[in-house]
Amino acid sequence: MDLQEFKTQVYPLKDKLFRFVRRMLDHTEEAEDTVQDVFIRLWNIREKLDEYRSVEALAMVTARNLCLDRIKSKRYTVDAFDDHRTYLENLPERPRPDHAEMAGLIRQAIRELPEPQKTIVHLRDIEGYEFAEISEVTGMNENAIRVALSRARKKLREALIKTEAYEYQRD
Repeated sequence: MDLQEFKTQVYPLKDKLFRFVRRMLDHTEEAEDTVQDVFIRLWNIREKLDEYRSVEALAMVTARNLCLDRIKSKRYTVDAFDDHRTYLENLPERPRPDHAEMAGLIRQAIRELPEPQKTIVHLRDIEGYEFAEISEVTGMNENAIRVALSRARKKLREALIKTEAYEYQRD
């Protein structure tokens, strides 16, 4: 693959990769760095890219793996999460959330999902991937993806009900 082919096949994936990585890392600068790392890795194997059925799936898998590596390399203290949870639990009563608050609650609920479910929800509900494409990215079979997606959506629904945000949507 030469430079022109790389520009037409790989570079257009940058926005999709950025959204995916940004959601996983929850940090804009790290997401930009990670997407750049994905492009570097793909460029380094550009001669072999024609052997892959889907360059997009390869890019997404590479991005996911790089994100997981970055997440594992960080050490988050449990105390910080407990302090944050205590703060949220002791907030005074407030009116129902507006749409910006709703989006924040949904993002927070997604962040609390286990990693495979978080990835599947992002790929299916945000990026609009088909189950076969998600299977290529995650390496899971389609039935397992459907089950994980169903469980993730149930957890999200329960988390939103706890915050009363779900009831806000139903009014």
